[in-house]
Amino acid sequence: MIPSDPITLVLSIILCFLFVLFFFGQKKNAYNLPPGPRPLPIIGNLHILDMKRPHLTMHELSKKYGAVYTLQLGVEKVIVICGYEAVKDALVNHADEFSGRPKLAMFDEMYKGHGIFFTSNDNWKGMKRFTLSALRDFGMGKEAIENKISEESDFLVQKFRSYKGEPFDNILNINAAASNIIVYILLGRRFGYEDPTLLKLLKMNNENAILLGTPMAALYNTYPSVMRWFTSVSEKVQRNENEIHAFLQETFTINREQLDVNDQRNLIDSFLVKQREEKPNPKLYFTNENLTQLVADLYDAGMETTSTTLRWGLLLMMKYPEIQKKVQSEIDKVIGSNEPQVIHRREMPYTDAVIHEIQRFGNILPTNVSHATTQDVNFRGYLLPKGIQVIPLLTSILYDKDHFVKADEFYPEHFLDSSGNFVRKEAFMPFSAGKRSCAGENLAKMELYMFFTRLLQNFTFKAPPGAALDLTPAVGIVAGPMPYKMCAIPRV
Repeated sequence: MIPSDPITLVLSIILCFLFVLFFFGQKKNAYNLPPGPRPLPIIGNLHILDMKRPHLTMHELSKKYGAVYTLQLGVEKVIVICGYEAVKDALVNHADEFSGRPKLAMFDEMYKGHGIFFTSNDNWKGMKRFTLSALRDFGMGKEAIENKISEESDFLVQKFRSYKGEPFDNILNINAAASNIIVYILLGRRFGYEDPTLLKLLKMNNENAILLGTPMAALYNTYPSVMRWFTSVSEKVQRNENEIHAFLQETFTINREQLDVNDQRNLIDSFLVKQREEKPNPKLYFTNENLTQLVADLYDAGMETTSTTLRWGLLLMMKYPEIQKKVQSEIDKVIGSNEPQVIHRREMPYTDAVIHEIQRFGNILPTNVSHATTQDVNFRGYLLPKGIQVIPLLTSILYDKDHFVKADEFYPEHFLDSSGNFVRKEAFMPFSAGKRSCAGENLAKMELYMFFTRLLQNFTFKAPPGAALDLTPAVGIVAGPMPYKMCAIPRV
């Protein structure tokens, strides 16, 4: 509660300020943190950050302060790790020590310690084990899921054909296609592209993805007790999340009524079976709350990241028509008019390189998802305290000129040798690395390849007459392209 008396208010602020100085001064003496820009009282280094695109400032600061430095957001110290070698050292060589999640107000309010993204300790470990197992059973590596992606590609092609070469915005169509793959794994069904339930889910999901990446959200996480008086961003995010949860819980009820332990149809069925098996155990992880948040997490990740990468891909093909033409030539040579299959990918080095370069250049999670240390850890000559927030900056890896010679350009040759053979790059890390890397990485790779090749097999993508193609990323927790329209010109 804010004091009504002005003198009391001023004294309260002064006392809080002295407490902060004392507390963080003690902490600084106890640990050996890396150097960084000098912070100001109360605001720390917020005044030097590009609040809409903080990854740009963070990457620039690494040139002065090195691969590991301290940034102060408000009164909280944050460790920023930059460059492939340093990030790999943290996330792979010190995987356990950097596998935590920080305490961030908005995400704590959303997730409440459930699910897989913003949980830690035993709950996270249990949910991750289950998720990897369920994705193997119902998704990754299965011929059935490849067939589903192929089938969904047909629906997407039909939808694009319906525009008859006229300009249209592709965001909802591509969101719906990617959404249907993860929905099939989670719920065992698909939605029509005009289904009002799907459109509502996509709208709420897209709104949250934008809101969570705004400066107001960052300020809310920095000063939650103050900012809740000045912004409704947390309320909007939570309202959307509650509606998504209500839909999911309604679906769970149907699944529970129809559950056959000997015929598990999807991930939810598998979770419900685990829930029954776990009931005698007093330390429960397979709770209704975990189920709701886990499915919401997987839906968000499975839809948002894949669809965003595909939208970058189509924009880049319009921007660079000569690259689009080379991809189509390879598709015609290897696949012809047949349906693309994953097995074709090994015969298509140029297309493979283009898809990898779309992921690198698109850089859709530029700051990564924040980590936290799980214990005091000695790292590269510094002693970092348990629980400190760590940002393993993906931008600094994907745009590292030591590994990508034309890092600021869209250049598929980053992934080709002089003979035109595909080459893997160790610094290609769009899914992050270590114990918190994307659980659905293999599924996402399959989707990107099959959707992309099917679309370019059927269409040539062009900008509407007179339209400018802007490659500036939009603001959001997932950095997609700015809204654009395109023309899908049928090839056959």
